[in-house]
This record gives sequence, structure tokens and C-alpha cells, in this order.
Amino acid sequence: MSCHVIIFAKSPRMGISKTRLARDIGLVAAWRVKRYLDAYTCQVARDPRWTCLLAVAPDCDVEAAYPGAWPAELARIKQGKGDLGERMTRALQRYSRGPVCIIGSDLPDLRVQDLAAAFKALRRNDAVFGPAQDGGFWLIGLSPRAARRFHCGPVRWSSRHALADILSGLPAHWRVAFLRELDDVDDGKSYWRLAQR
Repeated sequence: MSCHVIIFAKSPRMGISKTRLARDIGLVAAWRVKRYLDAYTCQVARDPRWTCLLAVAPDCDVEAAYPGAWPAELARIKQGKGDLGERMTRALQRYSRGPVCIIGSDLPDLRVQDLAAAFKALRRNDAVFGPAQDGGFWLIGLSPRAARRFHCGPVRWSSRHALADILSGLPAHWRVAFLRELDDVDDGKSYWRLAQR
């Protein structure tokens, strides 16, 4: 049974992504942080135990080459239209032949052991989440059966309610596991925490 890790990433073109961070530290600095974190995440997430894919938005940038941002050998797919929940649902269902995990590309403390722990948790659970310090989540993983039945209800994205909202929409009988909490770099506060380390 093949496992998949799907990295959700926005285009590394300046001004397309990390807009909240850019408001706090400036456009150029946010672009540099984004490129660093993209490269780091792609490096950490690739492992022979699973297939790693890069899900890109907007769709027009799937085939674009940005030297140093995304490894050329990493397969890319389109996130497609809709809000984050709709895009995640499509990706999870598309690769539901085996356990599948989605992560963001802004995780400076991500380790390959975190991803291995997610797949281990999915042997006995329907879903696994990596909670983020800001109330969101840095990983969602589903078993094949759960991925085929998953539908994301209303979620207050980019808020401290995101994880609670998505959990409240899961079937009551699902078994859910949690990984360690990580900090994702979305705004000035999280950036300065990273800079101080």
C-alpha cells in the first residue's frame, strides 16, 4: 500500500504568497523566507518510505521553474479551484489508495520523524493531525477509507479556530491521533520566534 505526502505550496513569485508575513516584515523579506522554507520542507519531506508530491497554487505555476525553490525532480500537481478545504479534499481523495498526508511548506521545525509518526498513527486511526501553535494545523493525514469519505465542512481558515472547526466536522466515530505541536511561519510574530532561534 503506497503512502503519499503532499506539500501544499503557493507560487514563489513575489507578492503571491506569505501576504500576512509581508505586511509585517516587508515583501522582499517575506519572499526570501518563503523560498527558504519551501526548499527546506521539500528536502525534509522526501523519503523512500513514501511518495512526495508538490501541490501548487495558482495552477498556472505548476510547470514553472524557480531555481532553488522547488526541486526539479519533485512531481507537481495542481491544487485546483476553491477554498483550502475543497483543494485539500480533492488531493486527499485522489491519493486515497493508501494513507495520505498533506503538509504546508512553512514548517522550520519539521523533521522526517514527524511524517513517519503520522503514517504510524494511521495504522490504527482514521485521521491524524499536527496542531500548530496558532490554533491551525500543520498536517492532516487520513487512512484510505477515511480519505475516500472525507468532506471538509465550514472552517475559519487562517484563524485560531481552524483545527477545532475541522475536527468538529469529522464523523463522531472516527479515531483521531495528534502529533507534536509545531510553529508555522505565517506572520511577523512567528517569523521573529524563528529568527530568535
